Amino acid sequence: MIRAGIIGATGYAGGELVRLLLGHSDTEIRWFGSKSYIDQKYAQVYRNMFELVEDICLDDNLTELASQVDVIFTATPQGYLASILTEEILNQVKIIDLSADYRIKDVSIYEAWYQIEHKSPQFLKEAVYGLCEVNRETIRSARLVANPGCYTTCSILTAYPLVKEGLIDPNSLIIDAKSGVSGAGRGAKVPNLFCEVNENIKAYGVASHRHTPEIEEQLGYAAGRPVTVSFTPHLIPMNRGILATEYATLVKPVSYSQVKAIYDQYYADEKFIRVLDEGVCPETRWVEGSNFVDINFKIDERTGRIVLMGALDNLVKGAAGQAVQNMNLLFGKPETEGLAFAPIFP
Repeated sequence: MIRAGIIGATGYAGGELVRLLLGHSDTEIRWFGSKSYIDQKYAQVYRNMFELVEDICLDDNLTELASQVDVIFTATPQGYLASILTEEILNQVKIIDLSADYRIKDVSIYEAWYQIEHKSPQFLKEAVYGLCEVNRETIRSARLVANPGCYTTCSILTAYPLVKEGLIDPNSLIIDAKSGVSGAGRGAKVPNLFCEVNENIKAYGVASHRHTPEIEEQLGYAAGRPVTVSFTPHLIPMNRGILATEYATLVKPVSYSQVKAIYDQYYADEKFIRVLDEGVCPETRWVEGSNFVDINFKIDERTGRIVLMGALDNLVKGAAGQAVQNMNLLFGKPETEGLAFAPIFP
């Protein structure tokens, strides 16, 4: 039985972790860390957990709590884990970090995009980027897993096979992505109020969103050279979901069957990636509440470009579900354990 602890258990990603781990046959949640709700019952914060979770929320003293568990999930703001992580903690417990603290290898790039000082850059080299479909074997032996972001997971997985195979010019890649409001977290912010979000769609972080270098770094590994992309996120009035529509220049004329064969080569055996039938566009409603990523493409012969499309649930495959998938790899469990459920609809 895997003993798990969650720091940031009362945020949206933390709450989703609780839901998923309660359904995991080989995991027991030993404690729920939440600085905002210390000594309050977890089920009073999330009443869907009434009579399912009886624990109270604890402080986030990682040094003290590490000895009680086998794995810690840190669903915390950027900079939190980097400010407290030590070799002593990593020698006791495996950590899956849902923030961006260890996703980007170049500390100067992290500090420039996130505008904070990285307090433990000595762990950047060993941290494994937890995109399971790409780094599966490396994840298995890791002590520290950097769980990818929601926009990045969708954007990277949608384009990865074609970048890896050199079928598109990665520097021509334009990513237009849209997210539900839960992606902004549970904190009280005026831009996320109902009247601000409802009946509206807006771009934000234009030419400056901090997931950009994460996408560029990972696709750069696939391309074998540095990559520069254009990434623009949008906020839309729904609870969950990411939809990425990506445009890239083809390096040569290709047929549908040739592109489909490449996607099948990479994803045919992946349980959580579904390459849709020809002509079917991914939709967020068909992945909601699940760990699936739906992907498809359309060749635009008129322009010599290809349109790539991907959809996922930002709280599951884009956060908590991917974290559980990483945990399964770390502890030698079936990768689908606790995650093999259908999307919910309506």
